[in-house]
Amino acid sequence: MKRLTALVAAGIIALTATQAGAVDPDKPLNVPATVTIVAFDQLEATALALHPGSRLLDTDLDEEYGRYLYQVELEDTQGIEWDIELDALTGQVLKNHQDT
Repeated sequence: MKRLTALVAAGIIALTATQAGAVDPDKPLNVPATVTIVAFDQLEATALALHPGSRLLDTDLDEEYGRYLYQVELEDTQGIEWDIELDALTGQVLKNHQDT
């Protein structure tokens, strides 16, 4: 009986671990074919134009509440980091904040 209980417990742990591991936060976002986003290089150019001479540190495409957002982290020529958020469908700048 102890062996059966141990096997059942091991099975539950394996099943739970598999389900928890199925969600990968680093996996690229799949955008439906019916959605057209602005080209990444154009979005990056828009962000870089806000802080001339800056360099890209990180970029990320996310979906929040049905809205596609392109998030850009920059470092300007003075070493200040900026968080910029663009609407990926229109290219409109939504946020342009100094990273604190």
